[in-house]
Amino acid sequence: MQNAAVPELAHTHARPVHWLATAAAMAGVVALAGWLQPGTAKASPGAPGARVAAAPAPDAAAVAYPLRCGSVGVQVAARATGDLDGDGRPETVAAVHCRAGSGTPPSGVYVLTRPAVPGGPPRLVATLADPREKLTVLDLAVREGSVTATLLGYSSPDVPRCCPDEKRATKWRWQGGKFVRSTRSEAPSI
Repeated sequence: MQNAAVPELAHTHARPVHWLATAAAMAGVVALAGWLQPGTAKASPGAPGARVAAAPAPDAAAVAYPLRCGSVGVQVAARATGDLDGDGRPETVAAVHCRAGSGTPPSGVYVLTRPAVPGGPPRLVATLADPREKLTVLDLAVREGSVTATLLGYSSPDVPRCCPDEKRATKWRWQGGKFVRSTRSEAPSI
């Protein structure tokens, strides 16, 4: 027997269409929740295991290099960036030489890191190739934490400075608190 005080309501009888509508609504809510995620949490730099916010690589043009170029000035011929010491912050490697209207000026390869004080210039922390070695950098890259370069040089002082006759694939890797250099000589293709 039915109670006359309560009328029969449509929603009290579950039909398949009601279950489908409920399932579709729930799927929409789950999909929307997956799409609307909160932003990435950032811990303070001192927290153990915290990731340091990405810092920009040092600007190679903002450094005073140890070159004596006189009035012609210094030219940054190539630069590459990457984390070389595993601290999560990028360093910049710069191939630098004196500006020259012609000829092949020797290059220096330098590693730059972040400023010692905020707002200061980047710090030059290592010389990988000294200009006194009379080498020219053909290419420069940072790959998997190593600096790689092709260096052109001279087999003797009798070789004209216009025409390097040695080609070396060179790699530097940070090990034991210093950069370790390995070189593989190649046949010159110059």
